Amino acid sequence: MRPVAPILTAELFPLIRVELLSLLNGLSEEEWGKPTAAGTWDVKDVALHILGGDIGNLSRRRDGYSLAADLSSYEKLVAFINEINALWVAAGQRMSPRMIVDLLEHVGRQADEYFAGLDQFAMGGPVSWAGDAPMPVWFDVAREYTERWHHQQQIRDATGRPGLYERRFSEPVLDTFVRGLPHTFRPVEAADGTSLRLVVTGVVEKEWTLVRSEGTWVLFDVDSTQGARRTTRAQGHETVVTIAAERAWKIFTRGIRGPEAAACANVVGDRALGERVLGMVSVLA
Repeated sequence: MRPVAPILTAELFPLIRVELLSLLNGLSEEEWGKPTAAGTWDVKDVALHILGGDIGNLSRRRDGYSLAADLSSYEKLVAFINEINALWVAAGQRMSPRMIVDLLEHVGRQADEYFAGLDQFAMGGPVSWAGDAPMPVWFDVAREYTERWHHQQQIRDATGRPGLYERRFSEPVLDTFVRGLPHTFRPVEAADGTSLRLVVTGVVEKEWTLVRSEGTWVLFDVDSTQGARRTTRAQGHETVVTIAAERAWKIFTRGIRGPEAAACANVVGDRALGERVLGMVSVLA
């Protein structure tokens, strides 16, 4: 095992935007109205949400302009985000698909340049689903990357297009999502040395180990050179959770929940520990 490493995603923003614009330009009028896994939103709504994210980030981060809001608790933050997202999507219904694509290209290019210009190793604010402590800028940027990737993937799924599962695009998403594990497990009491191994298979093959140490949970990477020994067997007091990558991202973004999520995973060892992994949410929700 080794400590988890920084996830540097800034250079990927322009690449997945090219994929997004190509995807949207190829949709039929009917496909723009297809339902998605993003709640009640259809494809057009999700595209508007991606655009709203770019505009909001540039306004708030680059230009220092933000709305007054009570963000004194996680619940109030989520309520505020949900409210402004819903208002934006409702207002955007008057936009044509062509206008949305044009704005995604124009505004998105500025957003990509902004993220690329940040000092990735400076300290920034917290990433709420991973804890209340300040985080390095690279983590916040990686979180923004997961937003763009998983919403594009929702459009791809809704319209029957191939997934954006190339390893360079999808591995950073899962690597970012699992950084929420220590925060997810913070209420769980266990003896020091208790461990849980998360094994992701399929388009991405990667493992992480969560270890209880001195009263806290610490996340480690499992050395990729040990991939040949990948197994679903638990060792000692270890619990092993195995999930296909194509399902894992949906579980961590609330696209799959409850019994459906449990059916997607193989848990060996402590069932309660394993099921807590399936309850992790790595988005604001």
